Amino acid sequence: MLRQMEGSQAVAETVALCRPEVICAYPISPQTHIVEALSRITRAGRLGSCEYVNVESEFAALSACIGASAAGARTYTATASQGLLYMAEALYNASGLGLPIVMTVANRAIGAPINIWNDHSDSMSQRDSGWIQLYAETNQEAVDLHVQAYALAEELSLPVMVCMDGFVLTHAFERVDLPSQEQVDAFLPAYEPRQLLDPDDPVSIGAMVGPEAFTEVRYLAHARHLAALERIPAIAAGFESAFGRRSGGLVRGYRTEDADTVVLALGSVLGTVKDVIDELRGAGAAVGAATLTTFRPFPFDALRALLGGKRHVVVVERAFSTGVGGIVSADVRTALPDAELRTVVAGLGGRPVTKAALHALLTTDEPEPLSFLDLDRELVARELARSRERRRSGPSAENMLRDLAGGA
Repeated sequence: MLRQMEGSQAVAETVALCRPEVICAYPISPQTHIVEALSRITRAGRLGSCEYVNVESEFAALSACIGASAAGARTYTATASQGLLYMAEALYNASGLGLPIVMTVANRAIGAPINIWNDHSDSMSQRDSGWIQLYAETNQEAVDLHVQAYALAEELSLPVMVCMDGFVLTHAFERVDLPSQEQVDAFLPAYEPRQLLDPDDPVSIGAMVGPEAFTEVRYLAHARHLAALERIPAIAAGFESAFGRRSGGLVRGYRTEDADTVVLALGSVLGTVKDVIDELRGAGAAVGAATLTTFRPFPFDALRALLGGKRHVVVVERAFSTGVGGIVSADVRTALPDAELRTVVAGLGGRPVTKAALHALLTTDEPEPLSFLDLDRELVARELARSRERRRSGPSAENMLRDLAGGA
């Protein structure tokens, strides 16, 4: 059914179609509209006996999901930013226990200083927590990925994050083809847990494991992620057959066949990148674009198949590793060791990634291996000088805000 609706509402409606049995929620911007909508859906009786659990924190939300999932319930939660960091211990517990929880991450910057706008710092910080990470380019893809996420999580008994850009997608109104209950039921079978806490057959989970088996436990988690690299394309193909549209998968290319330079990005910024590619193509430049829908596990072979042999790859990062540089770039460099790789950190804290800035980036004569798009170097230089001149120079963020406002 085609509807014009907010991204958060579309995700909530889709999660409801997946028939969750326990939803645990603690609100944090820009995730709040998702769990608010699900609370209304649950209260209206549309989810039958589904239990909606209001908790006191994000840590409690995921902890309750862990208990519910271990008891055999299809579970869901959502979070963002500091909320995801507050869940960190429980994130590792959920993946270590092999529990198929699905969670929406409404991507948002991490403080301090506090910032409620979009970048990928939150989910990227948890890239090694053992969760599968899928990134949506559009609200339509966010809808589709949630259906696929449940199929994937429950087939492999692994938790899955569906990452969608905060505000840019969560609060944007777009046309969305919302699936019917019959379509989702036909695609997503009733939940049959691979492991289940049962009073009639008591077992312990998460018990102490010493050096004699801990490496093997971690290796099995790695093996399940490698299995996901095979199942994700298969589930995406099944989704396309059932719903009539292509969505999900591992990697996607845009005008890459004859491109010498390819811009790789995750999430909603790819729409702007595609517009710039089209304009540069019109001017005769051999450029293309690519995206990773699946970031964890990292699709090394699929990326090589798509971009192997390309001379230049520009990775647009919405987060970065302080003192090191690109996060996605590190994996891309492993996949494509022969390509000339450039890392461009862009859009931190919700700063717009404009077509003009991308044009300038892709047409510069002397590209830097690591650059920060639209960085105000004069503003940074003033703060660096201030900190050299005064030992007690004050908080940098507030100083620079005063500089921007023309203060002393």
